[in-house]
Amino acid sequence: MEDSVLLKQVKDKANVWLTDDYDVRTRTKVQELLDKEDTTDLIEAFYKDLEFGTGGLRGIMGAGSNRMNRYTVGAATQGLANYLKKEFAGLPEIKVVVGYDCRNNSRQFAEIAADIFSANGIHVYLFPELRPTPEISYAIRKLKCQSGIVITASHNPKEYNGYKAYWNDGAQVIAPHDKNIIAEVNKISSVKEIKFKSNPALIQLLDEKIDNSFIQDLLTLSLSKEAIARHKDIKIVYTPIHGTGITLIPKALKALGFENIIHVPEQDVISGDFPTVKSPNPEEAAALKMAVEKAIETGADLVMASDPDADRIGAAVRNDQGEFVLLNGNQTLLIFLYYMMIRRKELGLLTGNEYIVKTIVSTELIKTVAKKNGVKMFDVYTGFKWIADIMYQNERYQNGTPRIYIGGGEESYGFLAESFVRDKDSVSACMLLAEIAAWAADNGKTVYEMLQDIYVEYGFSKELGISVVKQGKSGAEEIEAMMKNFRKNPMTELAGSKVIFIKDFAKLTGKDLIENESVSLNMPTTSNVLQYFAEDGTKVSIRPSGTEPKIKFYIEVRSQVASRAELAEAEKAAAAKVEEVRKSLGI
Repeated sequence: MEDSVLLKQVKDKANVWLTDDYDVRTRTKVQELLDKEDTTDLIEAFYKDLEFGTGGLRGIMGAGSNRMNRYTVGAATQGLANYLKKEFAGLPEIKVVVGYDCRNNSRQFAEIAADIFSANGIHVYLFPELRPTPEISYAIRKLKCQSGIVITASHNPKEYNGYKAYWNDGAQVIAPHDKNIIAEVNKISSVKEIKFKSNPALIQLLDEKIDNSFIQDLLTLSLSKEAIARHKDIKIVYTPIHGTGITLIPKALKALGFENIIHVPEQDVISGDFPTVKSPNPEEAAALKMAVEKAIETGADLVMASDPDADRIGAAVRNDQGEFVLLNGNQTLLIFLYYMMIRRKELGLLTGNEYIVKTIVSTELIKTVAKKNGVKMFDVYTGFKWIADIMYQNERYQNGTPRIYIGGGEESYGFLAESFVRDKDSVSACMLLAEIAAWAADNGKTVYEMLQDIYVEYGFSKELGISVVKQGKSGAEEIEAMMKNFRKNPMTELAGSKVIFIKDFAKLTGKDLIENESVSLNMPTTSNVLQYFAEDGTKVSIRPSGTEPKIKFYIEVRSQVASRAELAEAEKAAAAKVEEVRKSLGI
C-alpha cells in the first residue's frame, strides 16, 4: 500500500520546484512527474535531497531534489564556496580548479560551478575541455589552489553524473573539512541563496601548458628507460571507452617512448552515451571486448583501457597459449607494486624507508611481497582519499626522515604511481603498465609469465568481487537489512575453514576467535565494512558501495605453488573454493 504521508511530502517538495525560482525546463519536467498516474518516478526524484557526502555528489541526472541538476550542483558549489571563504578568510585570494569529463551535462555543470565560485569572489581555473580527473588533482597542487572540483560519475551508467570535491593538497576532502562542507551545503535552504550570476573577470581558462607540465612530471617516474628503448615497438591497443583518456594517454605513451599505439576508432569518439558499450566500466570484460578484438586483429601484445574520467585502468595480456586474458584489479595492483619494489631494489633505490598503500579489501598477497622486500605497507579504507591521507601523514613524518611513497592502489582498478597527484590515475598507470611490459620482455618474459612467477615466489591468490545491485529507496533499506543480518549472525567458517578473526569497522573492533578476545582497530574513522578471516587464508569482505546502489562482496582464497606448472590446478581448486564461499554468503 502506498505511503500517503511520504507521497504528500514528496508532492509538497515538488510543488516548490514549480515556482519562478526554477527555470522553465525544470518546471515542465517536474509537472510531468506530478501528472503521471504512477508516482514511482516522482517519489524517487523527491523522496530525499541528493546528499553531499564525503566524496561529493553522485546521482541520476534529472529534475528533482534527489537528482543531479543545475540546482543540486549549485547548492553544492555555494556551500563549498561559503566554507572556503570561512576557512581561508586570511588569504588575499582564494583559488579553485574546475574540470569535467565526457558525460552528458558535465560541461554545463562545470560552467555553472565556475560561475558560482566567481560570483562568490573566488578565482577559478577552468579547463575549457574535458580532462582526466587526476589532472585536476595535479592542477590544484601545481597552481597552489585551495580547492577544486571535477564533474564526473566515474564508471557509473550513462544516466549518472557526479561532483567530486578536492582540498588544497589535491586529495578528496576528509575530516574535518568533509563534515564542515556538508554542513555548509545543508544550510542552503533556498535556490535564492545560490549566486548563479558569474564574474567573468575571475574565470581563467587553462591551456595546454598544464597538460605538458603533467606529462613531463609523469616521465620522471620511469625506472626502465633502456628497456623501453629496446622494446619501443611493442604493440599496445588503447581505448578511452569514449572518455577523457583520449586527451592525454596516447600522448603520454608516445612521450615515454612507445611508438606503436593502436586505437579503437569507434571508442575514441567522446560521448556521454557510451554507444559501443553497455557500461563504460573497465572492470567488466564487455567494456574491453572491442579493444581485445583489435589486439587480435593487429597482433598486439597488450590491451589497456581507461574509464570515462580516466582514473581507472583495465588491462588484458596474452597468456601462455597466446590468448588474451583480462587482469583483475588485484592482479594489476600486485603487478604494479611488485615491479616498483623489485625494480627499485635492482637499481639500489630501496633504502628501507619506503612504503606502499592498499585498501583493506585488496589482496593480502601484497602484504607478503612488501614484507619480504622490506617495504612498509599501510592498509586503508576503500577510496583514494584514504591513500592520499597516508601520503599526507608520511610527508610530515616527524620521527626521522619522511617516508618515500612507492605506490598505492585498490582492487577496483585504481592505482597511483606518483606523489604529485592525490587521486587514482590511469594516465600514469597506462604508462607504468607499458613500461612493465618492456621490462618483462627485457627479462625474457611476458606480463602474464611475470604474474605467474610472483605467484610461485609469494603464494597464489584468487579473488572474486561480486556486486549485488539494489535500486532506489527499497534497495537501500534491503542493503541495510543485509548488513544487520551479517552482524547478528556472523559466519563461523569459509568453505570448510574455520573463521579465526572478524573485523567490524563500523565499531572499530576485531574479534580474535582463537584467543577469544576483542581488539581495537586503528583506523581514522568508522566505516560500514565487515571482514572474516579463516585459518587457511581465505578472506571475505562485505560493504555497501558509497557511490552506487550496491552491496559488495570480496572473496579471496590462498594457496602455495612450487612452479608455473602447478598454477592450473591451483586455479581450478581456488575457483571451486570461491564458489563454495559465494554460496554460503547466499549470493
